[in-house]
Amino acid sequence: MEALINKIKSSIILSSKAEEYVVSIAIEKSASKGDVLIRQGQAVKNTYFVKDGCLRAYCINKNGKEYTLQFAIKNWWISDFMAIYNNELSTLTIECITDSNIIEFNAKKLDGIYSIFPEFEAFQRKNLERHVVSLHKRILNQLQLTATERYDLFLKQYPDIEQYTPNYHIASYLGITQQSLSRIRIENAKK
Repeated sequence: MEALINKIKSSIILSSKAEEYVVSIAIEKSASKGDVLIRQGQAVKNTYFVKDGCLRAYCINKNGKEYTLQFAIKNWWISDFMAIYNNELSTLTIECITDSNIIEFNAKKLDGIYSIFPEFEAFQRKNLERHVVSLHKRILNQLQLTATERYDLFLKQYPDIEQYTPNYHIASYLGITQQSLSRIRIENAKK
C-alpha cells in the first residue's frame, strides 16, 4: 500500500484521515500470469493500481483479431474507464502478463472520495490529464510515425517489457504484424 500512498503524496498533500480512507477501500492482491481481471462484455466495477508486474488491456473484434490498447506497469492505473464512466459493459479485457501485485478499488467507492476529501480532485485531474495526453500522443504516433519509430518509442516507455511480453502483444500494440516486428528488430540490431 505504501507505493500507492507515496504516488498520491507526490501529487497532493494527503491528510492522515484521507490516507486511512484510501487504505480502507483498497484491497491488495496477488495475481498470476494469465489471470483476467476484467473480461470484454462484462460489467466493470473495479479499477487497479499496479504495485509491480505487467498487465495489458486489449479488445477482440468480431473477426477474432486482438488489439492491445495499453500495458500497465509499476505505478500505473488500469481499467476499462469507458465502461465505468459510461455505465456500459466492458469493451476491453484486462489480463496479467506476469505475476503481479495490484491494489483493487471499487470504482464507485474510489469516485466517492472526492466529496469526502476534495483534495483528491486535483490528484484525479492530473491523472486524467496524463491519460488524455498519452492517448493523444499514441493516436498521433500511429498516424505520423513509421513502425520503427513507434517501436523505438515503445521501448523507451516500457524499457524491460520485452522480457515478459509475447511478440504478438507488442506487434498488436504497435499496429504491425509479428513479421514486421522481427524485421525492425533485425534492422535495429545492425545499427
